[in-house]
Amino acid sequence: MAKKKSLLSELRAAERKHGQFESLDLLIPDLSGILRGKRVRRREFDKVTRDGFVFCAGTTLLNSLGEVTSGVPYGADDGDPDLPARMVPASIVPVPWAGKPMGQAFFRIDDADGSPFFADPRTVLENALRPFAKRGIRPVVATELEFYLLDGRRENIVAGTPKVPGTDRVQPGAQVYLPDDLFEVEGFLDDVYDWCALQNVPAEAAISEYSPGQFEINLHHIGDAVLACDHAVMLKRIIKAAARKHGFIACFMAKPFEEDAGNGLHIHMSLVDKDGRNYFSQGKEKMALPPFSARLRHAVGGLLKLMPESTAIFAPNANSYRRLRPDMFAPVEPNWGVNHRVVSVRVPESDENNLRFEHRVAGADANPYLVMAAVVAGAHYGIKNRIDPGRMVQQGEAIVPKLRIPNRWDQALDRFARSKVLREYLGEDYCRYYTMVRRAESARFHNAVAPLDFDWYLRSV
Repeated sequence: MAKKKSLLSELRAAERKHGQFESLDLLIPDLSGILRGKRVRRREFDKVTRDGFVFCAGTTLLNSLGEVTSGVPYGADDGDPDLPARMVPASIVPVPWAGKPMGQAFFRIDDADGSPFFADPRTVLENALRPFAKRGIRPVVATELEFYLLDGRRENIVAGTPKVPGTDRVQPGAQVYLPDDLFEVEGFLDDVYDWCALQNVPAEAAISEYSPGQFEINLHHIGDAVLACDHAVMLKRIIKAAARKHGFIACFMAKPFEEDAGNGLHIHMSLVDKDGRNYFSQGKEKMALPPFSARLRHAVGGLLKLMPESTAIFAPNANSYRRLRPDMFAPVEPNWGVNHRVVSVRVPESDENNLRFEHRVAGADANPYLVMAAVVAGAHYGIKNRIDPGRMVQQGEAIVPKLRIPNRWDQALDRFARSKVLREYLGEDYCRYYTMVRRAESARFHNAVAPLDFDWYLRSV
């Protein structure tokens, strides 16, 4: 009963701070990381906070088009059943871009017996975290999201910024890290930061990335991996809302333009023990440079070992595989190094207190909860089995990455489906149904006749 009272008191506290809400958006991430849910009016507030509600369980297993997949449970085959749902504590925040006063909160789905529902992405991540928790180890994590701002006033897909002064033409060239690009979208960024503050999303640095109209916003490190993923999907929602307001379309596709850089979702992770000490900086075996123990090497070894079979998580869509090209600085080889941005797992410049790795493989289109779960699984598997990551790419070393992870959707799904290790961390049923949903999407995508078919073959064959 205490939890039910606390949710109602949280709602009242939020309204005292932000004003009375007329409605409340209740949100849950699906298999693709897309937020689904429903909007309730004020007269329903007391009921949903006190008693919870029921919701379509199959929502968490929808494909990227929002459709159910034949053969997957909790869909059309078995009557699309509801299960109990409850709001996530401490997730009530205002929606500052709404026309009328509105709040939002996450919710999660439970099985009929009250246990966490296996297909809720939060549950998948919590399952992956459990082996570390049993050892008193906690990941401290942060995410970085790349995206494009497209011109929302045109029918064709073009970058919305930066413009050549006095014209409507996009400035050519990468001009990476150019501060003037940030000034051109200053109003957009101001709204993003203001709205992040109102929604308790710890947004940090913003940079102009390697292609025209491409940006990156980083989130602060926190010691709650599930909450960090909440922040990531909330940030995407905020960026999309701010983009609409300023005449842009925010694009998180992994590869929107053939010859321009793709969008990544980078995961920074360190581990701390029950005393709050950096787990990677401890132990008897130490490398001379930088000063970390074998634990970090083993964690990286697990990440590299599981990378090919985890690619279906990191690259979940057809477009994802257009990003995985060695000639586009994409992380396509299970390699690692210190302070080197061409590798898949990078150890940034750091001291013994903040020693961490950066996992750079996932696209911005991936589900943050599942990406985090796969990264946690790889790190734990490597430490548990003392996996050697092999030779480290040296700082400043010139390398040409070789394609050694699947770069085709069906190949990646084959590797994922055969993985015994990921099933142990993410759940047997979840891995099976994830594969079914993505295989059906892949078949549908590749069976579609695209304009390129006519361009290449209409007159020539």
